[in-house]
Amino acid sequence: MASKGNGRGLEIAREKMRQAGVDEVAIDTFAHYYRLLEHGETGMIAEDTIEPLDMEALADVDVPDDVATRAIGKTAVIKLNGGLGTSMGMDRAKSLLCVRRGLSFLDIIARQVLHLRKQYDATLPLLFMNSFRTSSDTMAALARYEDLPVDGLPLEFLQNKEPKLLAADLMPAAYPKAPDLEWCPPGHGDIYTALRGTGLLARLQDAGYRYVFVSNSDNLGAVPDARVAGWFAQSGAPFAIEAVRRTPSDRKGGHFARRKSDGRIVLRESAQTPDADREALTDLDRHRFCSTNNLWFDIEAMTDTLNARGGILGLPLIRNVKHLDPADRSTPEVIQVETAMGAAIEVFEGARTIEVGRDRFVPVKTTDDLLVLRSDVYDLGKDFVLDQAGDDVPYVSLDGDFYKLVGDFDKRFPDGAPSLRDADSFTVEGDWTFGRGVRVVGDVALASSAAQRVEGGTVLDEQEKHG
Repeated sequence: MASKGNGRGLEIAREKMRQAGVDEVAIDTFAHYYRLLEHGETGMIAEDTIEPLDMEALADVDVPDDVATRAIGKTAVIKLNGGLGTSMGMDRAKSLLCVRRGLSFLDIIARQVLHLRKQYDATLPLLFMNSFRTSSDTMAALARYEDLPVDGLPLEFLQNKEPKLLAADLMPAAYPKAPDLEWCPPGHGDIYTALRGTGLLARLQDAGYRYVFVSNSDNLGAVPDARVAGWFAQSGAPFAIEAVRRTPSDRKGGHFARRKSDGRIVLRESAQTPDADREALTDLDRHRFCSTNNLWFDIEAMTDTLNARGGILGLPLIRNVKHLDPADRSTPEVIQVETAMGAAIEVFEGARTIEVGRDRFVPVKTTDDLLVLRSDVYDLGKDFVLDQAGDDVPYVSLDGDFYKLVGDFDKRFPDGAPSLRDADSFTVEGDWTFGRGVRVVGDVALASSAAQRVEGGTVLDEQEKHG
């Protein structure tokens, strides 16, 4: 892709970021990617440059209890919490969604950490990387947990923002009627820039912490587990990511691989896969592992590497093309310059991956996922850790016309989720409302062209029901 920039776009973008009070390191990082765009960089990773990656499993690793306890005592926890859940019709932090017993994602995360502090007699600080849009809601929701903040450390820090660039000429986009839409987040790879720019990385190191565990706030399986911390400490690796076996539902997502040229582990996202390699991307036998976005890094190694690179880690570019107003396809095409935090794995010599159980990867991206989480597929123990009841999580597919948005979804399950513990799959087409205590057993498909109600106490089993 030939460059269309003329140099002026970068000057204007830099000034715009300065005016908005964006940190200087973040501006330099943005400039690094802007120049890559100008030179026609696409961030693509072709199949013939990589080979499949195999790895050890946590289940097979020996981690002595004292090693695990020592490691969790030196760990700080960061949750990525910048998402608004816009794809589910939300306009506030997605982590405020109710999950169980009146508890939100934030409630459960806070309680998981408070429980672990007692269990291991560890400080285990918890920090949230918020966006400008999620900060106030999140901090208000966490105020009830008076014991959560750790002396000398904040509960939150903010991710940076950057201008959207017009695809036609790489000039910063202007949209006077909704100036907010001129800006976008730089992807979660911004975490390293933000940690350095806010001085938090140095503060954590000065306070005696050695490791950081980072995960998404919408993944309640991502508990800061002492055994994984112990494995990471024992490995001596500077950086590591927890991986899971890919399933058909992960087919379109990214995966791990090894780069042929230098042997480094890479994380290839779907947006970095050329069209000609789509088949290889979806081949679950070839590329068997995907990222949970649960990652661990050594604070010293991260600090040294950032210092050596002038604060710019140099993660691979993700060139994300969207419309200036995502809800209005008549607005011009823009490029959002993004990076993925997991891609830092290729920056560190000796980085590692480890296969973990699917119970550590329970992300909620859609209301299909939310229904599973609210059902009895998982038990929520006294430690607030999700405990999967059966061997497999059922496949759920709800009709997007009626269930995609949280408000519509809630209306159709007014008395809570049905029991899915004995379900293999649950497919709903059309407008169905469910009473209290409905049970789904085996493979169930419901379809109707008119609105229907499933009465409370109904057992739906191995059937296709048409209203």
